[in-house]
Amino acid sequence: MIRILLIRHGNTDLLGRVLYGRMPGVHLNDEGISQARFLAHALKEKFVLSEIISSPLERTLETATPIAEAQQAAVTIDERITEVDVGLWTGKSFSELADLEEWHKFNRHRSTTLLPGGESMLDVQARAWRAIDDAIARHSQTEGSTIAFVTHGDVVRGLLLLILGMSIDHIHRLDISPASVTELWVGPHGTAVRNMNQLLHPNPKQ
Repeated sequence: MIRILLIRHGNTDLLGRVLYGRMPGVHLNDEGISQARFLAHALKEKFVLSEIISSPLERTLETATPIAEAQQAAVTIDERITEVDVGLWTGKSFSELADLEEWHKFNRHRSTTLLPGGESMLDVQARAWRAIDDAIARHSQTEGSTIAFVTHGDVVRGLLLLILGMSIDHIHRLDISPASVTELWVGPHGTAVRNMNQLLHPNPKQ
C-alpha cells in the first residue's frame, strides 16, 4: 500500500476575489503562513513522508517548505501539478467574470469548455494523474510509503473526480479548503479515497 496526500496550498489575499491562476507574485498571507506551519506540525505527528512534491508556484512552495523542514526532507518541483492555466482570464476579478456567458458555460460544462487562451480541465486532470502515477512507480518497491503533493484546489478536485469515476462537470460538488489534506490509498486493487478535505491542527500540548 502507498499513501498519497493531496495538499492544497494555504490562504492568500486574492482567494475568492481574483482568478489568479498562474499569475506570478501570489504569496501566502499571514493566515496562510500560519496554516502551513500548523499543517507541517500535524503531518509530522502523523506521517513520515517519503517524498514531498510541489507545484512550482510561490504559494505552493511556501506551503511545502515548512512541511519539508519539519520532515528534514527536500521539496521536488513537478510542473504537472501546477495550477490550471486560465489563459486570458488570468488576474480577472470574479465580479468581472460574472457577466461573461463563457464563464458560466465553463462552470457548467468543464469537460467540453476550453479556457480562452488556456487549457481544458481534462488536460489538467490527465497531467496531474501522470505525476501521481510516476511517483507511485518510484515507490512501488517500498511498502508503506507516504507521498505528499502540494498543489491547487482544482487539481485536487480533478484527481478526485478521476478516481471516483465522476464527470469533470461535477467539480463543484467537491469542497477542497486551503491547507486541507486529502488522503488516497493505492493498493493492488487500485486507488481509494480514504479521507477528503481534512483540516489538520497541531497537538495543543505541543
